[in-house]
Amino acid sequence: MSYTVSAIPVEDLSFRAAMVELDGILLQLEGNSLELEESLLAYERGVSLLRALQAKLATAQQTIDVLMGELVPAADDATQDATLS
Repeated sequence: MSYTVSAIPVEDLSFRAAMVELDGILLQLEGNSLELEESLLAYERGVSLLRALQAKLATAQQTIDVLMGELVPAADDATQDATLS
């Protein structure tokens, strides 16, 4: 079995496609069937995929935080306690 680096840039992959590719790389690395040079290429691609996935998750979390903030009404002066204690 040999490993070939995907021609698709990591940043162009959907979240799901990146996960599938990363899972395939993990299976190959765990299978111990690759030569050292192929393992290094696969590992490098896996690290790139992981970074891209983490960035996509962080962006999704920021979007959720913004949307949740829009659901919570801002306190007006009548309901907000403005006294100093």
